[in-house]
Amino acid sequence: MFKNIETSAQGSESEDAFKGLFDDFDVNSNKLGATVAKRNEKLVKLLDTVADMKLGKYQDSTIDAFGDAYEYLMSMYASNAGKKGGEFFTPQEVSELLTRLATVGKTEVNKVYDPACGSGSLLLKAAKILGKDNIRLGFFGQEINITTYNLCRINMFLHDIGPDKFNIAHGDTLTEPAHWDEEPFEVIVSNPPYSIPWAGSDNPLLINDIRYSPAGILAPKSKADFAFIMHSLSWLASNGTAAIVCFPGIMYRGGAEQKIRKYLIDNNFIDCIIQLPANLFFGASISTCIMVLKKSKATNDVIFIDASNEFVKVTNNNKLTEENIQKIVNAFVERKDAEYFAKIVPNTTIGDEEHNYNLSVSTYVEQKDTREKVDIKKLNEEIAQIVAREQVLREEIDKIIKEIEGE
Repeated sequence: MFKNIETSAQGSESEDAFKGLFDDFDVNSNKLGATVAKRNEKLVKLLDTVADMKLGKYQDSTIDAFGDAYEYLMSMYASNAGKKGGEFFTPQEVSELLTRLATVGKTEVNKVYDPACGSGSLLLKAAKILGKDNIRLGFFGQEINITTYNLCRINMFLHDIGPDKFNIAHGDTLTEPAHWDEEPFEVIVSNPPYSIPWAGSDNPLLINDIRYSPAGILAPKSKADFAFIMHSLSWLASNGTAAIVCFPGIMYRGGAEQKIRKYLIDNNFIDCIIQLPANLFFGASISTCIMVLKKSKATNDVIFIDASNEFVKVTNNNKLTEENIQKIVNAFVERKDAEYFAKIVPNTTIGDEEHNYNLSVSTYVEQKDTREKVDIKKLNEEIAQIVAREQVLREEIDKIIKEIEGE
């Protein structure tokens, strides 16, 4: 059955979209049963169970049941695809926020791209928000993990994205990008892996790569975060927006990362930095950030938004509600100072001697003091009353003791 699906596209333009789609599915694995009969029994039960699931239409749902179930299971079993917390599983509400930030003011775009697309949830969220027909030239992504790459293609088919509307590639985006002929992209949304090692300076060719060379320095070999950011910036259209989930350390660490931040600020590419609440991602309690990039900005400043308190608690995780998302998007669009929440900071201030290209939201947005206010005068009066009362009690006790000793 699987072979027939794959070979049905041979000789057509969509052949690559189907090729090897089910390579990871081994129907003869002993894990399914010791005999053919046992394996058949389990496979039939599995197919019947999936057929009975009321998955509904993706367009009408606030969750991606298929994608979320797969990602949850992969994370639970600590597969290679989902071992690093937060790298693999992007909650739907975070996907919603990213995509809405990247599509503000747009009703249609040319292409949507994710350089670390995983199972394709961010690409599919763009289809849901804008409508797949309003993404004229389709969906593009690259994924290094073969299992997740195959899932992404399957996910596209299951969500009614035809092979003529998507181009998902397998490989390392940083060293072997697959979409040179399709860039630039008007919308880029991504949740790349956090602080993973990459070739960096070990590959002498990379410093001359047009994606990385403008900054004059490569991201550290042990931390590829800014390599993903520079790649996305390079492939971003002049009228486009990129929204990228980032590990918070890249906003303040020194060395090469500081020099890349300097390049991004001095050239006015950073539009917004958003601090997200902690514990949003499955299996990861860290508090991540969102960096929004633009190549054509009307102002020479950055808006910093502290959304660390914009959540509701659901079991062990925090979750963004529609109200939380709307508040963040509104602040991004309105671009005004808001006490304890948003601050417009000129690029010159970010680059001055005091701030030295630090992009941490807490550096610019004042934290609300939630500590209990103490009236020191009233407190001293209460202490004086307590001391006086203590003295009275002490004298009473002394009298009682003397009476007892007298007896």
